[in-house]
Amino acid sequence: MGMATAAGLLLGFGLDRTLGDPRRGHPVAGFGAAATKVEDLTYRDSRAAGVVHEVVLVGTAAGLGIGLRRLVAGRTAPASRTKNRAERRMARAIGEVVVTAAATWTVLGGTTLARTGREMADRLESGDIDGARALLPSLCGRDPEVLDADGLARAALESIAENTSDATVAPLFWGAVAGVPGLLAYRAINTLDAMVGYRNDRYSRFGWAAARTDDVANLVPARVSGLITTVLAPVVGGRPADAWRAWRRDAGKHPSPNAGVAEATMAGALGVTLGGRTQYRHGTELRPTLGDGPVPRVRDLRRAVRLSEAVQLAAACAAAIAAYPRR
Repeated sequence: MGMATAAGLLLGFGLDRTLGDPRRGHPVAGFGAAATKVEDLTYRDSRAAGVVHEVVLVGTAAGLGIGLRRLVAGRTAPASRTKNRAERRMARAIGEVVVTAAATWTVLGGTTLARTGREMADRLESGDIDGARALLPSLCGRDPEVLDADGLARAALESIAENTSDATVAPLFWGAVAGVPGLLAYRAINTLDAMVGYRNDRYSRFGWAAARTDDVANLVPARVSGLITTVLAPVVGGRPADAWRAWRRDAGKHPSPNAGVAEATMAGALGVTLGGRTQYRHGTELRPTLGDGPVPRVRDLRRAVRLSEAVQLAAACAAAIAAYPRR
């Protein structure tokens, strides 16, 4: 069913590009609401409780994907005797394409990411700082009230760099590797990390499993994203050599093993410097600097959006090629 998986990944990517995220009843939001209710039952201030929480929710998402795959493969019900073998195979292939496309559209967030980045640039260019500050929480967890226009542009750019990998490249990678179960399990992993993977009083132990699982799940996809970003640097007037140098020199300085790759290669491709003093609601962090050049401006945010969209398209094509020969 490799051909069906490849077609489903491309169709789902096309749906995301055309429609963006569902405006109502988003399945990921539904999963988040369910995870909150499960947390009421599983929460204890311990790593063991966090492991249970992670296994239950990610296992449920993966199990749903396996069930859907078996359903469309005709394993949960006998095939009609009136259909010949070719017709049954065609029906299974169509079902696989439809289910894979729906799952891919559900888990991708690249188009909404790009739209939000462009909207942020529009507000900053028009001088609507209050509007830009109101928009920032949809991109990242920085404290917008302490940021000026350049600080908002930098925060948005860093979020676009990281989420290009997390919201598009990684789910496509796992879709190519494991089909629908991979798509749903990855989105569950990434969502749980965003919900509980924090180093604060409540989640420093309980959220440990979510944070570490997300690190492992993104280890290869982040480097795939970094490689594509490096190759496509000329799309925004950059040089692959600069992106590669920033990756090799600076990525390891970042506290995240995966975000460092995404942000360093984006900084190198754009010819800007990311990192430095970073204000969150829980306090201030002094992040290492990534890349060479001036601090990013609004025009660099627009370039980052263009590069993100190019990386997303390349990742979708690569995922389809990788999925195609699988049996």
